[in-house]
Amino acid sequence: MQFGDYRVEVIPDTEFWLDGGAMFGVVPRVVWQRVAPPDEFNRIRLNMNCVFVETPHEKILIETGIGEKWSEKQTQMYGIRRTRSFAESLRENTGCGPDEITIVINTHLHFDHAGGNTIRGKGGRPEPQFPNARYLISEAEFRHACHPHERDQASYLDEDWQPLVDSGQLQLMPEAYVPVPGLTVRQVRGHSESMQTWQLARQGRTLYGFADLIPTRHHLSPAWIMGYDLYPTETLEFKKQLLPLAVREGWYCLFYHDPDQPVCRLVQHEGKILAVEAEG
Repeated sequence: MQFGDYRVEVIPDTEFWLDGGAMFGVVPRVVWQRVAPPDEFNRIRLNMNCVFVETPHEKILIETGIGEKWSEKQTQMYGIRRTRSFAESLRENTGCGPDEITIVINTHLHFDHAGGNTIRGKGGRPEPQFPNARYLISEAEFRHACHPHERDQASYLDEDWQPLVDSGQLQLMPEAYVPVPGLTVRQVRGHSESMQTWQLARQGRTLYGFADLIPTRHHLSPAWIMGYDLYPTETLEFKKQLLPLAVREGWYCLFYHDPDQPVCRLVQHEGKILAVEAEG
């Protein structure tokens, strides 16, 4: 996709499976299973849709997926079904290798968003996957990741960011910042205290990345909120405020965990906001 003089590509990482009840919160299984059929372990199929933005001066990667540092037991637990490395997916979709990325942005440091920050190097030690990149992470999120709450501590793995500290590539950012003209990253409370979303606005076109506030297109309905969210009522208020604006202004919307249709446009139909296929 072209957004003015910026090229944008979606980089799907790999299929993985999480508990459907956790993904849909208070919505009963008899309802959510119509759009997300569970497997025998009550898990639903998901993906990680990272985004590549090429500007005249930078090659940016927003999120890095779940990573490739998992044990066999963990791979089975999360149903990770990797057919190729992230580096291979990046090159196939963009023509660029990991060493060409100049900026990496993590909306937050949960393992399914930041796991690909690092890879196993010689001797099995984690090292930065993008050796020439600045990794931009909000200071609030980094502080929380280092001292997480009991409720979300399992989502944070220090091997996803400590090598960046050691290499000097980690750059701590404020709650809102603009890494390049037209791209805004800002903190939105809901899924967690310090997670950020991002918005790319360029020459009349807008692409919005909801991160985990609206993980798939099936989470557009107000009450369809993940059980993982620490502040679900604030997620609800975010959806009520932002989604009508996305409809009115014709935004492209990026659903990070949607396995089938990561980029959509939104329309209002019979009082409901629905996702439709995005063209162009």
